[in-house]
Amino acid sequence: MNIGSLLVIVPTYNERDNLEIIASRLHAAVPEAHLLVVDDNSPDGTGALADELAARTDWVKVLHRSGKEGLGAAYVAAFCWAKEHGYDVVVEMDADGSHAPEQLPRLLAALEHADLVLGSRWVDGGEVVNWPKSREVLSRGGNAYTRLVLRLPLRDATGGYRAYRRSVLDSVLETGVASQGYCFQVDLAWQIWKAGHRVVEVPITFVERERGESKMSRAIVLEALWRVTVWGVKSKPWRSPNRR
Repeated sequence: MNIGSLLVIVPTYNERDNLEIIASRLHAAVPEAHLLVVDDNSPDGTGALADELAARTDWVKVLHRSGKEGLGAAYVAAFCWAKEHGYDVVVEMDADGSHAPEQLPRLLAALEHADLVLGSRWVDGGEVVNWPKSREVLSRGGNAYTRLVLRLPLRDATGGYRAYRRSVLDSVLETGVASQGYCFQVDLAWQIWKAGHRVVEVPITFVERERGESKMSRAIVLEALWRVTVWGVKSKPWRSPNRR
């Protein structure tokens, strides 16, 4: 498998209890990967711990930001950093262990014949662990609504475990991405698919975090529903090159 230089981006805000664990698991699973910790000035000292890890390894990098500005802004800053430093592939991964680094080789293998690979909870073979039924219904329903309104043929467009060819991200960054949270993930996948790039999904097992608090909020869900609706209303009938 030869996909070029690899950067795994992990945004953090109050993830001190999880960061070193996920970094160790990542290095064991994919030793050639570099890890970029994007910390939003966590009051629990996550940023300081990231600096300690970077000081004693050559594969951990740190990008400090002045405050909590949202997941989308953190990823856009990280994508720009990846471009400046010449990485070929970038991966999105949560810090809390819900995205298993041990499954990353599966995403990277699929990237050999794709431009964006989504780790999917809702394709055959995918699953979630320790989720309440209400959250599963919300996620499945949100993805079904996204497929209907945007005509986007993906089962898990809101998922945050994914691998991109960095060159594909360049055009997206040029047009700008203003949304946050789950909607940011939908926005990226939709733009990439509309541009005719190949997007595939591979099954993953998503495990609910054991330490710390979820960053999911009612505001993020409402933003996602509103933005997807607006995009769907404004978009004219068209057919992506990906569609047959």
